[in-house]
Amino acid sequence: MVNSSDADQSFRPGPKHFLALLTGNIALALGPWFVRVADSGPVSAGLWRLALALPLLALFAFRAREPMWGFARKDWWIIIAAGVVFALDLASWHVGIEMTKLGNATLFGNSGSVILMIWGLVAMHRRPHLREFAAVAMALGGAGLLLGRSMEIDARTLAGDLFCILAGLFYVVYILLVQGIRGRFGSWSLLFWSSLAGVPVMLVTALALGEPVWPTDWRPVIGLMFASQIVGQGLLVYSLRHFPPLVIGLVLLTQPAVSVLVGWVAFDETLALPDAIGMALVGAALVLARLGESKGPANEEAA
Repeated sequence: MVNSSDADQSFRPGPKHFLALLTGNIALALGPWFVRVADSGPVSAGLWRLALALPLLALFAFRAREPMWGFARKDWWIIIAAGVVFALDLASWHVGIEMTKLGNATLFGNSGSVILMIWGLVAMHRRPHLREFAAVAMALGGAGLLLGRSMEIDARTLAGDLFCILAGLFYVVYILLVQGIRGRFGSWSLLFWSSLAGVPVMLVTALALGEPVWPTDWRPVIGLMFASQIVGQGLLVYSLRHFPPLVIGLVLLTQPAVSVLVGWVAFDETLALPDAIGMALVGAALVLARLGESKGPANEEAA
């Protein structure tokens, strides 16, 4: 899952900003591959993604002169709750990655954009516009095609898709929790404290699932940490404030495309025509949902 905000209309983005946006999405798309090849278990890989990133996140927050403490007690409870939900988001997504195609995992992991749009309509008690109707219809149609194909292939693959959709739901709860405190914490300090709060949840979950926690090969979990938590998130924090939602939504579609390519090369995963149509429908729904986004918090996931 990715960060987003409205473009700063007083600033004209240049090639370096678009390159940062594209590179950040590609880095995030490599995350599922690292989860697959890690020998520590999928939830444990997420644990190390958070834990290994903490010193770097603290350094970035210090260099950006973001406040790291002195917040109200209520804000601390919110960030702890957000960290717990973010950990559940990662745990669900990583379990799903192990059980379904990488392209499906990336698409469903980013489904929070559509879910947030629906939540906003419910919260505002208003009828959806035509664009919003179209987004929901395409998301449901595309998800139905992908879930149906997964059910044809293997019940385990269908379960993987459902875990990734569950991750999208946890992501929405996370965003709603941090919406009011992001400005007081700052981007890097929020990432630091939410990651720190999520570490024990990831550890307990991994142990409860009976996963091996300590990897024998550290390269995949270190790669996951750099690709997803540092390079991907770092470049997105740097670039996304300069772009409108349409551009963000379109570049977001590089993530499932890269995941499909990685799945084909590394794991011999292939797409049939119904899979491609389903992915196209869900991808179009994500773009339409991005068009309706207003300025809000940076999103953590990336799946």
